[in-house]
Amino acid sequence: MIATDSLADWLGARTDAQLVKLLQLRPDLAVPLPASMSVLAVRAQQRASVLRAADDLDTLEFAIIEALTANEDARTIGTAITPLSKTTLHAQLKDRVTKTAFTAALTRLLDRALVWQTGDGLHLTPSAAEALPWPLGATTALPDALTEPEVTSALAQASPAERALLEKLATTGPRGRTRDAAPGTPPDRPVPRLLEARLLHRIDDETVELPVTVGQVLRGEPVTDPHALAPPKPTLTKHAPAEVNAVGAGEVGELLRDCADLLDALGRLPAPALRAGGLGVRELRRLAKQTGVDEQRTGLLLELLAAAKLVEKGLPEPTPELDTTDDFWAPTPAADAWLDAPPATRWVLLAQAWLDLDRMPWMIGLRDAADKPIAALSAELRVPHAVRDRHAILGLLGEYPSGSALSASDIGRLLAWRMPRRRRHFRLDAVTATLAEAATIGMLGRGALDSAARALLHGAPTSVADAEAEMAAALPEPVDHVLVQADLTVIAPGPLVPELRARIALVADVESAGAATVYRVGDASVRRALDAGMTAAELHALFANHSRTPVPQSLTYLIDDVARRHGQLRAGMAQSFLRSDDPALLAQVLAAPVADTLALRAIAPTVAIALAPLGELLEQLRAAGFAPAGEDSAGAIVDLRPRGARIAVRPLARKPYRPSPPSDEQLSLLVTELRAGERAAGARTGQSVRTDGTRTGTAATLALLQLAARVGRPVNIGYVDAQGVASQRVVEPIRVGNGQLDAVDPVTGATRHFTLHRIASVALLD
Repeated sequence: MIATDSLADWLGARTDAQLVKLLQLRPDLAVPLPASMSVLAVRAQQRASVLRAADDLDTLEFAIIEALTANEDARTIGTAITPLSKTTLHAQLKDRVTKTAFTAALTRLLDRALVWQTGDGLHLTPSAAEALPWPLGATTALPDALTEPEVTSALAQASPAERALLEKLATTGPRGRTRDAAPGTPPDRPVPRLLEARLLHRIDDETVELPVTVGQVLRGEPVTDPHALAPPKPTLTKHAPAEVNAVGAGEVGELLRDCADLLDALGRLPAPALRAGGLGVRELRRLAKQTGVDEQRTGLLLELLAAAKLVEKGLPEPTPELDTTDDFWAPTPAADAWLDAPPATRWVLLAQAWLDLDRMPWMIGLRDAADKPIAALSAELRVPHAVRDRHAILGLLGEYPSGSALSASDIGRLLAWRMPRRRRHFRLDAVTATLAEAATIGMLGRGALDSAARALLHGAPTSVADAEAEMAAALPEPVDHVLVQADLTVIAPGPLVPELRARIALVADVESAGAATVYRVGDASVRRALDAGMTAAELHALFANHSRTPVPQSLTYLIDDVARRHGQLRAGMAQSFLRSDDPALLAQVLAAPVADTLALRAIAPTVAIALAPLGELLEQLRAAGFAPAGEDSAGAIVDLRPRGARIAVRPLARKPYRPSPPSDEQLSLLVTELRAGERAAGARTGQSVRTDGTRTGTAATLALLQLAARVGRPVNIGYVDAQGVASQRVVEPIRVGNGQLDAVDPVTGATRHFTLHRIASVALLD
């Protein structure tokens, strides 16, 4: 109780700015609003709140906590604690830390109210010692005798039984009890061999301990030394910022192209969802094969598209013809608008979705607790700390100048020093995979953050617009020309302008994608363009106007030959009809077996009707070797290509609401309310009235308030606001009437209005 009272006094002596900073660093202390400093002090010492506040402490700050803990443990039973002063504490650590760094670390602990002062003495908040990420004394003990390379070499020589024993200690706890630690144990047993190799430390005849470095190596964590109170210095690799931006832009081009191909594949054939909600291995392989992308990259792209709401789970329209009623993964209507947007805009949507993704796509294919592979889009990929860790890794890169690259091991080691309680989150495999994902998305080039990624990570209100502008500047300018070759290939020397890209994709098939895309023109691709409504003259003009090389005769002959045969048969709705200017050709169709399948019937020498829908009519005739074309009611050729399945976004599948942290102004108001509550709690009261809801109680309350207003005495009122929150506050009544009390708040000097029937108690102050 004494500690709580002293902490409350210390908190009351803090400035408003310092209290605002405390609530910023520990927002849980403000919910609900504490009625007084004593309540705030009690909350600040609660174990759950202390452990939460300690998550972001670094190694130096934990060394200060450990030194204060050791001082409290060293006292003699029955005697009072002699608190350490700032000077004494720094003297204990001065050989390993500068005074500037020590002062900054102590200030951060004071800002969080994990350490507080009475005079020159420093006191540790209870439960802070429980937050230590290592055994007590690790920061004062000398480092382990074995270095990381020596540990790795020794582990390679350990037998399976010895390795199993070490891994057990690494996962369950560093200390273990065994009789083999006693002298005289046969030297060929595992424990004596590990003691000899210095992979274990002997505590006593029945206890051994796993060295910190050995445990970190076994768990795959960054190897850190609690004794080192200065952050490790990483090795920087410098690259030209322009080179970094160019490499990132190249990755963006491939990313957008692969995502478009994946949306097209899912639109043509939606992928059945597993009962658990993910995507099966077979479907993932099918999509990877169709798009020409490896499975791991396909899984990442699916996660990005789903996070950006371009792909969703449900029943698409049209529904796939499969013997199942389960859900499917298919594109949403938003995918069409995304495909038509500028490249930089499309990239920003994907990059922002990845930064806010509470999942780890790199875990796809790993084994879960049941030894089953983790599926893409499954719930097993959800990790609560994914967003925080991703921002920590990229934010660290953003602290260094543009073009600076760090290795994954250096990033993990530095983050583990800064956040030792979360050091297991920064294992080498996790950091490496996160950097690989960032590079795939185009946020890294040569291992360094590009300009667009730096703008996106900045967090300013204009960060999205700035990132889009940076990426637009880094991406190559679209070109409006192609190079037609004699072998019927068409080379796009860069990204094409949208209109030209759509037309070339219609008349030619992609043969190889990259910075320069190679298309190939063939019979089927020319027929596809004619089916979409283009004429032979338009195709000739397309290549003549946009090719920087002469159009070869072979391409001209190909277009003319396909166009000559195309459209001699015209199909329409009857359900459908078939017409031809050549009666002999129509007679040939009616004599073919396909006529019975389609129930074709001639109604004129040049016209026949069918019971089959138009799409089926065209498909069956083409399969039979004919080349019909669809037309509308005016006789113009129509584009009957399938548009792909789409699935509407369900309201429940939208991004959950995330409340924004309170602003500085809101926290300042909270501190003002806290000051008022503290004044009310510490005021000495005289005559008091507590209303009971009766007419007599209300009259007594009104009379006491009127008396206070007449004689100018402050009162302590108990008030219940419209939300039902009760509070105590000291006010100076001015007037009472019309069901309302007008009073001056002595803390702020502002006039406030209180509804009389919400005043639960009134007490005159001496």
